[in-house]
Amino acid sequence: MSVGRIIETDQDVAEGAAWLAAHDDRFAKALELTGPLPLRRRDDGYPAMLSAIVSQQLSVAAARGIWNRLEAAGAHTLPGSHAMSDDELRACGLSRPKIKYIRGLIEADVDFEALRNLPDDEVVSRLVALKGVGVWTAEIYAMFSLGRADVFAPGDLALQEAARILFDLPERPKEKAFRDLAAPWSPWRSVAARLLWAYYHVVKSREGIT
Repeated sequence: MSVGRIIETDQDVAEGAAWLAAHDDRFAKALELTGPLPLRRRDDGYPAMLSAIVSQQLSVAAARGIWNRLEAAGAHTLPGSHAMSDDELRACGLSRPKIKYIRGLIEADVDFEALRNLPDDEVVSRLVALKGVGVWTAEIYAMFSLGRADVFAPGDLALQEAARILFDLPERPKEKAFRDLAAPWSPWRSVAARLLWAYYHVVKSREGIT
């Protein structure tokens, strides 16, 4: 199976945004408010996976603070994390469960290069097999670190809230219903996520994703 479209440049994001706006007037309205969407591409590999684990169930500000401390301690790389004691990792702000997840990630010795050539579903499947890595974390990695154009993260609360407001829903959509709602946004679901996060920032005056 092909890995599909890869988002590499701002022009790729703009192409996806234009497609979404042409297919749904509500996206067009949101895009008028947000302006051009950010690329949000990151390097792949261990630091990116570590960052996704750190960000789980935390506010953007809290996750950024922990990550800054990890970087300052040199613990954001595989050798650096391996060299840190549990107490040192806790001093950076990590909880005991997340420290266990990080130890598991180190021991798993993930072949991150191989993930680049796998289809989206297989990427997510392999990552969620790691202890402490949920679907949201795997989808965020696929979206930003691998640049997959058609991955969505329906379990993300900021995306749910943005969709509730933009689509005038009675409540935040649950994960399964949200995944169904997002199906027509293929092949640009990752850009739809970027647009909803940007819209969330506009209407809530706070960031929904790091």
